[in-house]
Amino acid sequence: MELKNFDQIVERAKQSFRKQRVVIAGADSENILLGAFEAQDAGFATPVLVGEAEKIEPMLERLGLKDKTYRLVATQPGEDVIQTAVDIVRRGEGDVLMRGNTQTRDFLMALLDKKNELRTDKRLVQIDLVSMPEYPKLIAIGDVTVTIEPNVQQKKQIIRSMAETLEAVGYDKPNIALLSMVEEVNYHMKDTMEAQQLVRSHADTPIANCNLVGPIAYDLILSKEAARLKGYDQPLCGEFDGIVAPSLLAGNLIVKGWQMHAKAKTCGVVVGAKVPVALTSRSDSKEVSFLSLAFCAALDGKA
Repeated sequence: MELKNFDQIVERAKQSFRKQRVVIAGADSENILLGAFEAQDAGFATPVLVGEAEKIEPMLERLGLKDKTYRLVATQPGEDVIQTAVDIVRRGEGDVLMRGNTQTRDFLMALLDKKNELRTDKRLVQIDLVSMPEYPKLIAIGDVTVTIEPNVQQKKQIIRSMAETLEAVGYDKPNIALLSMVEEVNYHMKDTMEAQQLVRSHADTPIANCNLVGPIAYDLILSKEAARLKGYDQPLCGEFDGIVAPSLLAGNLIVKGWQMHAKAKTCGVVVGAKVPVALTSRSDSKEVSFLSLAFCAALDGKA
């Protein structure tokens, strides 16, 4: 099975075994509130709003959300809203952790802090799902937030996390590409050599339940016509389900380029913690927040 659009993700979210208690760290963020309450209206989320009541309540009033059902955990000015939200999840009172009006670095540091007991034996990886008019199905890309320059072992973990995440939302055996600038191994380009090493290792002992191709250039990943013109014999060109970026910079730039220039819809989730983590930009639309929560709910505890 493959997913053609986000409607299928939303439907899977609606089928999750319970409404997800979404704990929002710093809930005084307009589009994050709108997305969270839209997820509530869709039937798969219950918002838990963490932050200063003096900031959150007027915003709820202005957005017409004051009479909705939610839990407000009020903090005092200067209090660490991220830690308060993490503590709620750690006590078993939340199913999804969501970043609100906080800095990404501070939010991630709380996730990585061992004393908060949200780590597992898996690596934290942000997987984005993307829908573009020119591509026939949803495509995943990672890591786009956590690991700056992943080494071979870290890339193995990213591949495994991506494959497991895609399987959890309905893919049977996802096709994953190891992105490089070129498709030929070049000893002056470390990422091409690492891609070759990963593919060979996967052939001997599968890293995950997936098909793995690399090194492979961006145009070949997305276009069968590009493969034909280049004489590149790989039937999965234009049919990949996921892209493992060689660096955080590459992954982040691709996603932002898709958003700004390819009319892409995106959503993302950080996997590898004890609960799914919705980590969106504060400048993202309410749709991104809604879809990220749908993605978290669609995982239903499976990744």
